Amino acid sequence: MTDHTIPSPSARALELRTAMEGFMRDRVLPAEADYAAHRAADGPDGHTVPPVIERLKAEARELGLWNLFLPSESGLTQLEYAPIAELSGWSNDLGPEAINCQAPDTGNMELLHLLGTEDQKATWLEPLLAGEIRSAFAMTEPDVASSDATNIATRIERDGDDYVINGRKWWTSGAMDPRCSVMIVMGKTDPEAATHRQQSMVIVPRDTPGVTIVRDLPVFGHHDQHGHALVTFEDVRVPVTNVIGEEGGGFAAAQARLGPGRIHHCMRALGAAERALALLVERARSRVAFGAPLADQGVVRQQIAESRLEIEQARLLCYRACQVIDTEGNKAAKDLVAMAKVAVPRAATAVIDRAIQVHGGAGITDVTPLAAMYGWHRAMRLFDGPDEVHLRSIARSELGRTPVLPPGAVVV
Repeated sequence: MTDHTIPSPSARALELRTAMEGFMRDRVLPAEADYAAHRAADGPDGHTVPPVIERLKAEARELGLWNLFLPSESGLTQLEYAPIAELSGWSNDLGPEAINCQAPDTGNMELLHLLGTEDQKATWLEPLLAGEIRSAFAMTEPDVASSDATNIATRIERDGDDYVINGRKWWTSGAMDPRCSVMIVMGKTDPEAATHRQQSMVIVPRDTPGVTIVRDLPVFGHHDQHGHALVTFEDVRVPVTNVIGEEGGGFAAAQARLGPGRIHHCMRALGAAERALALLVERARSRVAFGAPLADQGVVRQQIAESRLEIEQARLLCYRACQVIDTEGNKAAKDLVAMAKVAVPRAATAVIDRAIQVHGGAGITDVTPLAAMYGWHRAMRLFDGPDEVHLRSIARSELGRTPVLPPGAVVV
């Protein structure tokens, strides 16, 4: 029988969690106004870096809150990292980047750590781990259904000692940031190979000739500082030594990259859900309508209770997935990660939506963080695989299981 016991965190993990609580409370949340003021002055589609970001990164590093997402760097298990990542999700624009645990850099660092050559690690992984540069990941394309990665049409063709890249990508997160120095690009190196061996991943410096950042794509009208870019590649040349892993290994590399990335997104989404519930409760206590606080209304109390239930259920599923990753590996945890990727954003958007409703008009403006929180976590039901793809995968695994009930135990 599978052991579902959740192990206790180490003393160091508890210390880091306590440090993260203080860092978020005392440094990050008070800095949100400074960050917002810079973004407002920069304009709705500006992407310059608010100075408060680098200040927070320096403070986090002094506290030892740095690169905690990568077990080889932090010494933490995924389960020990989960509550720390959750705390960072209280402030999605500031918290994750402050501790150098922001997507897409984390996924790219994991990929380089896992498959990169010594030269690739020295050139790109080390400055990413140091927080000196940022990166982008270019997989999704506007012309094909990229939820099926085998559809990818961007060509990566061998020409002597070079690869020549031609294609269009979008939702290339991070590419608008002026600190973005490198992209990891996925494309087809051999269209005639077996379906899952046609793709490769290649490192492309952002300033390589032929790389054009066309424009940023907003999420529900909001432009993130790091951006989600539409990018074209026209006869882009990079040396063949820039391939990550092996030629034809792009699909497998993508799965290796996206697995931890998905669960990390779920961890942070739990933090957003907790913040939304805290805002909901505070609003219900303080807002008076029809002669009494909203908290006295039965419907509001039910919304609070439902929110707590959904958060706790989603957290336990996320933690269970982390435990299996730690003890049995990413492959063994793939169904649990898929379940968490569906369940956690559902819970987060439901809680945020209730908080918006209780806040009334204030909930749909920038007076509160709720509207931006909702937009990002609703988008989460699409990126890193839409819900439908994960549900398909979960159902396929369930249908393939050996029945645990003896014949005749099910009455129809």
